[in-house]
Amino acid sequence: MNPSPAELGYRMPAEWEPHEATWIAWPHQREDWPGKFSPIPWVYTEIVRNLSRFEDVNILIRSLGMQRRVASQLEMGGANLKRVRFFKASTDRAWLRDSGPTFVVKAPGSGEGDGNPPISLIDWKFNAWAKYDNWKRDNRLPGKMAAWLEFPRWTPRFERDGRRQRVVMEGGAIDVNGLGSLLTTEECLLRPVQARNPGLSREDLERILAENLGARNVIWLGRGIAGDDTHGHVDDLARFVDPTTVVTVVERRENDPNFVPLRENLERLQSARDQDGNPIKVVELPMPAPVAFDHQWLPASYANFYIANGIVLVPTFNAPADREALEVLAWLFPGREVVGIHCVDLVFGLGTLHCLSQQQPAVPSEVTAS
Repeated sequence: MNPSPAELGYRMPAEWEPHEATWIAWPHQREDWPGKFSPIPWVYTEIVRNLSRFEDVNILIRSLGMQRRVASQLEMGGANLKRVRFFKASTDRAWLRDSGPTFVVKAPGSGEGDGNPPISLIDWKFNAWAKYDNWKRDNRLPGKMAAWLEFPRWTPRFERDGRRQRVVMEGGAIDVNGLGSLLTTEECLLRPVQARNPGLSREDLERILAENLGARNVIWLGRGIAGDDTHGHVDDLARFVDPTTVVTVVERRENDPNFVPLRENLERLQSARDQDGNPIKVVELPMPAPVAFDHQWLPASYANFYIANGIVLVPTFNAPADREALEVLAWLFPGREVVGIHCVDLVFGLGTLHCLSQQQPAVPSEVTAS
């Protein structure tokens, strides 16, 4: 019966709102990139080099030896080490969007004097997308981050068969405009394949998202892209880019397996409404030409971009559509640099830029539009 985060005035901020830092976990799991691991730390180096021009970067490392190696590599790559901090923690994988917490903030003046700080975090249960066995170290990360930052945390739960169970949720499964609207997919949260929370209905999930993130308006898309082993994460499909605009990927090749599901998602967005009942502006983003390695179709998508202070990092794939995607996003983010990061190797790990990053918001002063 304790007050929920939303009842205390907390909400999940939009990604474009000011950051205190970006969190990443340095990659070490060679089995996630079999035969292609060697270039991966250099892709991360390029990510940190760009982010550290605009904000602090907090990096999870396994040991002091790894810290020395990573710091040396970052220095070689031109990163601003004055804006890099290291935190020691064991991880199973590097996909911190999903294993890390969801930060929530209080609106200025909300709940003043109630003893609750302006920033807290939601500690969802992480179970490796209900697919892999090695997840317990990753599942402990939000608790460690809360202790380092001295932030309170909530662990959402639901009752099933007379037992209280933790809610499983991943950051890549949701995207918000910071004002009460949230994007997600039926394939990820409602289908029986890789079921995160068996027994929870659509209404149950909408209540959980409202209580913990302040998301009172959930916009449900259908299916995810081919090759996505998360089974339908929305951050490969559609993203809010300002409070009233969603950019969504479309496939123009009718013989491509993504053509029908992405067209259906586009149609849903075109009829969707925001938290105030107003139509949402929808902007189309192309899909790259299919990316495959060792006969495996990979989840390459320009929608997996990451918005930071002053910059937007966009995955590129040596594809003809790279330029168009960068131009569309540059038009949508006129106040930020839009920088392409080569991700042909990175996506073999079945994720790219948004999947590996987690933003820590700054103490809010007001909601910013872009």
